[in-house]
Amino acid sequence: MNLVINAVNRISPQAFGSQPVKSSNGNVDADIFYLADIHGKMTNMERLAAISDQFDTYESSAAKLKLASGDIMLGSNPLTNKVANAFLNWIGISANAVGNHELDATPEALAQSLVDAKYKLVAANLTVAPNSAMANKIEKSFIEEHNGEKYGIIGTAPSDALERVGTRESLKDIKIDDIDTTIKKVQDEVNKLRAQGVNKIIVLSHIGKDMDKRLAQETEGIDIILGAHTHDLYKGIKAGENLLRSKSGEPVLLTQIGKDGEYAGILKTTFDKDGILIKAQNNVISTSNYTRTLPYKFAVESIIGKPEILANIKSAPPAPQNRLLSNNPHGNMIVDAMRSELKTDIALLNAGNIRGFFPVGEIDSRRINDVTPFEDKMMICSLSEKQIVDAVKNGAESFNHSDSKPGLLLVSGLEYTVTDKGRLVEMKFINKDGTKTNIDINNPSETKKYTVACDDFLALGGDKYLPVNPNPDYILKKFDMDKNVYTANYIKKLPQPLEIKEDDRIKIIHEA
Repeated sequence: MNLVINAVNRISPQAFGSQPVKSSNGNVDADIFYLADIHGKMTNMERLAAISDQFDTYESSAAKLKLASGDIMLGSNPLTNKVANAFLNWIGISANAVGNHELDATPEALAQSLVDAKYKLVAANLTVAPNSAMANKIEKSFIEEHNGEKYGIIGTAPSDALERVGTRESLKDIKIDDIDTTIKKVQDEVNKLRAQGVNKIIVLSHIGKDMDKRLAQETEGIDIILGAHTHDLYKGIKAGENLLRSKSGEPVLLTQIGKDGEYAGILKTTFDKDGILIKAQNNVISTSNYTRTLPYKFAVESIIGKPEILANIKSAPPAPQNRLLSNNPHGNMIVDAMRSELKTDIALLNAGNIRGFFPVGEIDSRRINDVTPFEDKMMICSLSEKQIVDAVKNGAESFNHSDSKPGLLLVSGLEYTVTDKGRLVEMKFINKDGTKTNIDINNPSETKKYTVACDDFLALGGDKYLPVNPNPDYILKKFDMDKNVYTANYIKKLPQPLEIKEDDRIKIIHEA
């Protein structure tokens, strides 16, 4: 059966159904507002809420569903997660998949953040220990009814969650299945739903683009997979890319909506009387076209407090196109703050920790949270020259990975050169007086030590820059504060107005 494709890649009147279609032949229309991978970015939540409000107000005979595919929360900060939970309530999301960042917090903290949740948390491939605080708080699937029609909603959590959340206690009593078992369990849920007469089935997936394709093609009965985790962006619909065929030959439509709440999706669909998807339009809407409305801004501030004005930025370069494989002046200011405030020889920060940039104009404390939102705890470690070189090499290997992960290590007190083939060429230590000393990257010392400021994610082996170890012997001091606090203090001390400039602390050269 051919699926009629009518793709709209930008905001338009049609995206909001200005000409509603009334089916008279047994067909069923459904409009789906979908989100994913917001990563706790509150300013974009406010803009997304404005898009959601517009979706609510347009007139249409179609059913309206609102769904999220995980990573709406981020980090272990209870206030950040409380805002994320409130945001999903405010806009009327009915279900959210369990993403890896929902699992940044411990089960106890996650359960507490969900106390007021009006939506369901879903994952068919996740098992919770019976004595856990999260016991009975995650559903495998459920049925949502609109206009007399039933829609089956299934969730999936990421099989690689342990790699994404490091060695935190968050997974101490939660087990997530591998991809083969996940596919089998999703099919089991599809079969249960179909046995109850449900023939329109949507999966809220947080397993990534490639695994979504496997899920679509190795099962039957799924109509739509609202994907996440790999931060891809599908604009419109393209056969073979995000329009595939199930094991039994029916069309399966996939979505991915980017990262950090930069986009929202509105999927307009038509099913035939047998629940087969016969028409679809995938509208991708940029949040940059929307302003933060005062009601939502005040609602967020009622939870986190009024932000502190820190500085005025006179000039700043644009954010790098690929934050994982670039020298990032915005991230460099944060890693400089870590080194300066903790008075260490060196500071290290994984590039994936940076999720935004500092624009020209007034900067408040909320903006720092947008740039580095994870709220990991700071540490001072004593690392050998070899441990530091190995960590930088592990980051450089990201050039050889299709997803660019884990990303380069941002540094303060060091400068280094890598090739676009992932080879470390040279490295220098920069003393606080500005003098530079070459480090022998081919034979680094195992006895020469440096004090290093980093967060607990990096120190405990997150993303495997350093060996995974919940209790490494190189930790000298632990702090109960994130880098955000130190960055705010550091920025206030800098000469005003600020100028954020490119530098060459990380050089990337072409290797033939």
